[in-house]
Amino acid sequence: MITRDELVEIGRYNKAHGVNGEISATVDCDAEMLTRFTCCVSDIDGIYVPFFIDQARPKSANAVLLTIDGINNEHDASILVNKYIYVLKREYSELARDAHTDSYPIDYFIGFNIYRDDRELGTITDIEDSTANVLFKITASDGSHQYFLPAVEEFIVDIDIDKKKLYMDFPEELMHL
Repeated sequence: MITRDELVEIGRYNKAHGVNGEISATVDCDAEMLTRFTCCVSDIDGIYVPFFIDQARPKSANAVLLTIDGINNEHDASILVNKYIYVLKREYSELARDAHTDSYPIDYFIGFNIYRDDRELGTITDIEDSTANVLFKITASDGSHQYFLPAVEEFIVDIDIDKKKLYMDFPEELMHL
């Protein structure tokens, strides 16, 4: 069974496109990369269900039109409308590394440990994106408290994907807000 911890969000299905089951989607990667994943996963009634992409073609800068195995009409495609699209984290990491890109969806970093000046501060347990600034929700290493840090490139010094470590440099005052 696929669990949420194994997944990274890469987009969202928009609406059915035409009558043959094609569906439009907004995604964080290009159409070619999308076809290289084993599957795309969506939450259907609380269960993470894999869907296999037969074809992906660009529609606009971040929109694609998808043909999915087993979805052959507008009605079947409608079950995916407004559902989030996830892929397996391990595949996403490998493909991103192969593409020589440093861009990862922000929720990819859930579970990473945060370091500042070689001192472990805690673990990213969630992402707060309901405000203008996206924030990492951090649980302190000793579990005593939680705090938020801005998830901005300017504060990120280094990332160790294999060891799930995120090295940051930010004003110390941010930890006490």
